[in-house]
This record gives sequence, structure tokens and C-alpha cells, in this order.
Amino acid sequence: MYYVYCLRNKKDKSFYYGYTSDLKRRIKEHGSLWQLVYYEAYLAEPDARLRERKLKDYGQARSKLKGRIS
Repeated sequence: MYYVYCLRNKKDKSFYYGYTSDLKRRIKEHGSLWQLVYYEAYLAEPDARLRERKLKDYGQARSKLKGRIS
């Protein structure tokens, strides 16, 4: 299983998007300043990688996700 996730910085409220096969480990690696606010699960790594790329590169995908989070 692969996960695309969105973290929010507790200080400046910025967002970070990434993908991983171990969500719990990855969140710990980011540190205590970041809070998990959203994630999606995928069976195949290429699907998760593509979704992460769309969130990082395309404003519309990112703004729709931010609307879902709010």
C-alpha cells in the first residue's frame, strides 16, 4: 500500500505533500512541527507518485484538496 499525504506546519500553516509506503514512519521523520491533515491510499506506487506530482505541480488539484481539508 502507498500513501499520498498532506501535512500542515503548525507554526506558519504551510502545506507539504508527499508519498510513502510507510505513513507512520514518514510522519515521525517530518517532526513535531508538522501535522497530518489528509491522506489517500493507493495499491500501486506509480498511482501514488502521479497523484503526488499533480498536487505539487498543478494549482487546481492543490486548491481542490485544500478546499476538502478546510
